[in-house]
Amino acid sequence: MSRPAAWLLAALSLTSIAGCDLSSAPDPASSAEQLFEVPPGTTARGLGPELQKAGLIRDSWRWEWFLRTQTSGEQEGGKCLKAGRHKLKPSMDAEALLTALCGVPVPKDEPFTIVEGWRIREIDAALAAKGWVPAGAFTTAVTTDLASYTVGYPLPADTLEGFLYPETYKVEPDALGKPEGVHQFVQRLLTMFGEKFGNEAAKAEKEGKLPRPFHDLVVMASMIEREEPSPVNRPVIAGILWKRIDAGWNLGVDATSRYTLEDWNDRAAFMVKLRDPADPWNTRLRAGLPPTPIGSPGEVALHAAMNPEASDYWYYLHDSSQTLHGGRTVAEHEANRRKYDVY
Repeated sequence: MSRPAAWLLAALSLTSIAGCDLSSAPDPASSAEQLFEVPPGTTARGLGPELQKAGLIRDSWRWEWFLRTQTSGEQEGGKCLKAGRHKLKPSMDAEALLTALCGVPVPKDEPFTIVEGWRIREIDAALAAKGWVPAGAFTTAVTTDLASYTVGYPLPADTLEGFLYPETYKVEPDALGKPEGVHQFVQRLLTMFGEKFGNEAAKAEKEGKLPRPFHDLVVMASMIEREEPSPVNRPVIAGILWKRIDAGWNLGVDATSRYTLEDWNDRAAFMVKLRDPADPWNTRLRAGLPPTPIGSPGEVALHAAMNPEASDYWYYLHDSSQTLHGGRTVAEHEANRRKYDVY
């Protein structure tokens, strides 16, 4: 240590002993919390200017004085400093500040939203677009080794389509990129599905209280999610579709014919699918439910599938403003088509 620096620190130490606490908080009354980033390789002493700029210390020299004269053991000189983000407050004195900076950093969470109705392919594409996982990694995780997931409800054997609960999740990109990262993320989606619907529905099924088979309810909910934009009308749509099933009618849900399209809105490819009797998801030409859900249904759609609303309607359509219009007969349905120009 140079003589001027040694002299200054000695003087500061004497000043502190005299009653002036140079390690005190810059704003003891403040409850404001902020995230402070410690870059890798940075020393505690080198943080002084940034801490001062952030209003977390009074002056850099006071911070240096504290590190040189008031720390010992594991914290001596700030050697315990951890790179990463830390939650700090201006009300912290130097000792509390250093303790926080030496603690476990705050995870670098980022929000990731799975939109209601998204298919596996949309989730995969969104994760890959962020650069968090390679394209196809998510799809592989939800179509192979499904027995490795732990849930309180029955899962299909070949795909988790429909069981990946749509919600905004906090995700650590670095953790997601690790070997087990995608698997752990999928487990979170399945756990959330259980909390929102699966666990109670599975329990009701075991007790003989579920109105329909568990898997059928999820498939129906996925169609309702795509068919009806208004939550209040979803029980009505559920009632119409279940009535068609029970009567042995073809469902005629056009959304199912879009399921295997790379681009959901590819109209030309969609028109081809509508005329393909070999397509298992073609509910215009094939009876019964499609073999899998056609996307991720939200809580409202799931409960609508389980609690359908009875009506006189057998048909429905939406006008240009997405308003629902039901029809009791073919004649009424055709009249609605002409009235609202829907074909």
